Amino acid sequence: MRVVILSKALVVGAYQRKLEELARLGVELTALVPESWREPRVGVQRLERRYTAGYTLQALPIALNGQHHLHFYPTLGPALRRLRPDVLHIDEESFNLATFQAMRLGVALGARCCFYNYANIDRFYPPPFGLFERYSFRHAAHALACNQEAAAIMRRHGYAGPLTIVPQFGVDPALFAPALAKVDANSAGAERSTLYALRSTLTVGYLGRLVPEKGVLDLLEAVAGLPPEIRLRLVGDGSQLPAIERRIAQLGLQARVALMPAVGSTAVPDAMRALDALVLP
Repeated sequence: MRVVILSKALVVGAYQRKLEELARLGVELTALVPESWREPRVGVQRLERRYTAGYTLQALPIALNGQHHLHFYPTLGPALRRLRPDVLHIDEESFNLATFQAMRLGVALGARCCFYNYANIDRFYPPPFGLFERYSFRHAAHALACNQEAAAIMRRHGYAGPLTIVPQFGVDPALFAPALAKVDANSAGAERSTLYALRSTLTVGYLGRLVPEKGVLDLLEAVAGLPPEIRLRLVGDGSQLPAIERRIAQLGLQARVALMPAVGSTAVPDAMRALDALVLP
């Protein structure tokens, strides 16, 4: 079976582990990705080639890079005609231009196409996005949703086909696991080098974009009202970083809040240290 997945998210190397696992199932897998993705108010994420065993990772030119709902791939048609997929997984919302483009091309080639909806806020989509959504609903062989809310919205908007709720990429537990601190070997009942315990303070962690819709300023307000042993680690970058820094100072939280830069999967040791800091102060 020939499977093609089209995804701008797969420029992140850590996400590519999923593709290796899919390839192990015996499918002939090709991932089509842009050379980079320009995330609005955050910056440019360039293509990382981290987990690439067992499948083909191919970069395509992208137009309107950074426009979530309007970007598309000028050379997608020739690429799909060469690959002739049996299944085309379009890792985009049903109402995006890239989804409409890929769905039309996939249907014309006889591929069974699916899309992936993340939106969990019910909105009216003006033309042409509502038209893109209806086309995707009519022609998709399957739909994927990130959660129950996204699935319910699709049903309310008229999608009647097969639908599965599944995380997009998930988390690799071999990389992302809480770190534990060793207990003093002289403490009562402890066995040297074998007993571990979490530290006593509670650390709240946030890893993501520092933009207004994420509610990080609200998180700071909440932490300010909690006991002093509650700490906060913020890992990320974005347009709201200066406002967050100012609010930390205004609330007197400098000793309790740590700001850490965004981590990329090409720097695994740095990423692991940052993620450990989300658990341990």
